[in-house]
Amino acid sequence: MLDVSVLTGTPANATRGWTIERADAAQLAAYRSIRRDVFVAEQGLFSGDDADRIDDDPRTVVLVARTDDGEVLGGVRLAPATEGRDIGWWTGGRLVVASTARHAGGIGPALVREACRTALAAGVLRFEATVQNANVALFERLGWTAWGSQDVAGVPHTRMRWPIDRIAQLLAATKGPLDDVVGMFRGDAAASLGGAGYVGDDGAPVPGSDLVVACDAILPALLTRDPEWAGWCGVLVNVNDLTAMGAAPAGLMNAVAAPTASFARRILNGLRSAAVAWDVPVLGGHTQLGTAPSLSVTALGRTRHPVPGGGGRVGHDLSLTADLRGGWRRGFEGRQWDSTSTAAGAELRALARSVGEARPAAAKDVSMAGIVGTAAMLAEASGVGATIDVDAIPAPDGVAFGDWLTCFPGFAMLTADAPGRGRMSSAPAATAAIGRLEAAPGVRLRWPDGVETDAAGPSATGLGAASSLTPSLSE
Repeated sequence: MLDVSVLTGTPANATRGWTIERADAAQLAAYRSIRRDVFVAEQGLFSGDDADRIDDDPRTVVLVARTDDGEVLGGVRLAPATEGRDIGWWTGGRLVVASTARHAGGIGPALVREACRTALAAGVLRFEATVQNANVALFERLGWTAWGSQDVAGVPHTRMRWPIDRIAQLLAATKGPLDDVVGMFRGDAAASLGGAGYVGDDGAPVPGSDLVVACDAILPALLTRDPEWAGWCGVLVNVNDLTAMGAAPAGLMNAVAAPTASFARRILNGLRSAAVAWDVPVLGGHTQLGTAPSLSVTALGRTRHPVPGGGGRVGHDLSLTADLRGGWRRGFEGRQWDSTSTAAGAELRALARSVGEARPAAAKDVSMAGIVGTAAMLAEASGVGATIDVDAIPAPDGVAFGDWLTCFPGFAMLTADAPGRGRMSSAPAATAAIGRLEAAPGVRLRWPDGVETDAAGPSATGLGAASSLTPSLSE
């Protein structure tokens, strides 16, 4: 709750310099003293004290504005909205500026802006505040939007939200341009872009056979920073693509370029280690030296029953199967989760069989678009939408939720099937139903208070539904 009636005073002619920082113990005591002066004595919002459970939550962050000589002029706190697991829903509150500092150059707005930056850095996906009605215009100027009303201590307040579009931005950057880039192939042949029922899938069935083929390139920045890990990932992402199609890996081909032979060996050492771990032979490839590093890997798999990414239907449960072990890859914290490089080969191979054994109606491996972005791709290919229950999403302990939902998670599969059917099961991974496919397009996040927020629009890639039919559970 952002309970303050006077935030800024006159922004010009600041009487003294100040900076904003996280509060230490002494600054926290001074901040709480200012709160009592304003909220209890001056405004009469509370009787005796304004302290509450959020002050005692060890996850609460308090930001203060202080002068160069250490005097605290004001502050704000922000904390997870839920008492249990942090699921990326935070609230800001107790924004206060001392009466003697209300002409010190816009302390209130600066604290709000810093709170927003702090929330974003903490992986927050929903950030809200309950604001006195007199301050709504100020928050709107800072980019906040009103979405409800609430009385606090008998005083009318407005519920406001700071828009966070982290998921939508990631999806737009990684998958949004696909139709514009590859759509030219649509209609060239019956099997173009995967063919009817498989357009936009992780792999493509080869016509007239039980073969599935997948191909991925590794980002040059990853190759330069960690060549062995890049080689490992070249196998990992391709095996994941085959897994999502329900196909058993049959062989790999690679094209590698490097400035020197020793650099190429580092890449191929990582690739070879992964190929051995997943028990997939490297059939051949192409090697070029004396050039900038690059790597692309093609994988062949076999299945008589490919699982389409666009097989979801209205009413299907959406489930996530993810290996939560491991940790952030060093140098790629918040972006790449490594659950595979220390796993036993038998465990990796069991995970690779999981979709083929479960044979759900639809499956997609979680790509660089993240969990929610990949769900948007599955929904688009299926011609449906989705609502995801945020609190149901399995996640590693202690990981910022926004990072988890937007990272490459190592091994994670999204599957869709009729309620109670097609459940994935693999000992190294956790599986949970996280939402439902619906007729309304786009992807929505449903929070524990029942509020739904938009996460992705109906066109994740622009490629549209995998077939001309709009499926439904009743078919």
